[in-house]
Amino acid sequence: MVKTAPVEFFCYHRDRPGSMALRTKLLEEHWSYMDGYAAEMIARGPTFTSDDTLTGSVHILDLPDLAAARAFAFDEPGYQAGAYRDVLLRRWRNAPGRTMWDFPGGRTGGNRYLVLGLGEGAPVDLDVPSPRDTIAYGPLLSDSGTDWLGTAALVRAPDPDTARAVLTAERYADIEVHNWQFGGRR
Repeated sequence: MVKTAPVEFFCYHRDRPGSMALRTKLLEEHWSYMDGYAAEMIARGPTFTSDDTLTGSVHILDLPDLAAARAFAFDEPGYQAGAYRDVLLRRWRNAPGRTMWDFPGGRTGGNRYLVLGLGEGAPVDLDVPSPRDTIAYGPLLSDSGTDWLGTAALVRAPDPDTARAVLTAERYADIEVHNWQFGGRR
């Protein structure tokens, strides 16, 4: 049997409005589920509004294939219980080639953001901006890995506008910026 190399995936579970009590109830179950993927994890952590209201959960992982990524996303306890309004699951390429735990800036200090740009056409923003402030960065790709669909980044920046500027605004249909922090027990 031929073993295939892992494929990287970006997964963003977006919270359903009013699901905070359910998310809190499932927190230990969620963490235990994620602990089962510790070896595959590139980055993870929650997103928040500016007033610290939880809005979602980001996970970037190496997994064997799309079926394994779908199982990861849809078997997650919060998803199964209805805590999320939707899930963005895309192939991804780890441009810095490291995990968030290898980020030289460490787990704390400074503001952290998820920057998510959805686009189409010729790829853009393939080079890692400011490696000292980039925690994770890479293109969002089609299921086959051949088509560029956007870019996802975890960055340290002084404010949301500076974080947004890591992407070329006119090349994306939309750019979202979410407060983000390192997650998990690792």
